[in-house]
Amino acid sequence: MREEAAELSAGPRLAVTERTRLRRAREKGRTARADLDEVLAAGFLCHLGVVVDGVPMVVPTVYGVDGDTLYLHGSVASRSLVQAPDSTVCVTVTQVDGIVLARSVFEHSINYRSAMVYGIPRVVTEPEEKLAGLRALTERCAPGQWDYARRPNRRELAATTLLALHLDEASVKVRTGPPDDGDGPDAALGLWAGVVPVTTVHGAPMPDPALPTDVDIPPHIGALARRGPR
Repeated sequence: MREEAAELSAGPRLAVTERTRLRRAREKGRTARADLDEVLAAGFLCHLGVVVDGVPMVVPTVYGVDGDTLYLHGSVASRSLVQAPDSTVCVTVTQVDGIVLARSVFEHSINYRSAMVYGIPRVVTEPEEKLAGLRALTERCAPGQWDYARRPNRRELAATTLLALHLDEASVKVRTGPPDDGDGPDAALGLWAGVVPVTTVHGAPMPDPALPTDVDIPPHIGALARRGPR
């Protein structure tokens, strides 16, 4: 009964499909939609995997999230983005939390949170949604920047491809904790083992050399620099 109550309190679940079903390390799998949201909220860089002319291509790009939609953007000349709407893609997001150093090299690992989102994306053409998607991208990188900087004009919007991918088919994996060999034969070796945490932090803002000296750092950029680790 306690496990059932915990399952119910976890909120919406991710549907398990043939593509998202874990074959290995099933204990690392997470099926709560909240776990997917947490991984996506922790970063702004993803990798878009798509087959172009029969060859797999994996492209790093920024992303934004609005409700149940993941937005990706790039140039209209990008081969990966031009090809993506015609086929199933896989978008991956990974947050590295620590290097797990065991007593044996075989047991070394990484603490991480990762998500893989599958689907056939659509090209966003409706002007209001395109602006909303670009806003989500911008705010994911630097909250407050959309209202501070100049908005895209018509020419710039025409030169930008925005893809929308629904979040209804996704796989989430999480690895936490110490090495797995603490209770095995290698524990008697007397070697140090543990976790070296890895975090992403923002440094002090570096002004554009062409910037006049009387232009101050805006508050939202100062706040970004003061944020704690992601």
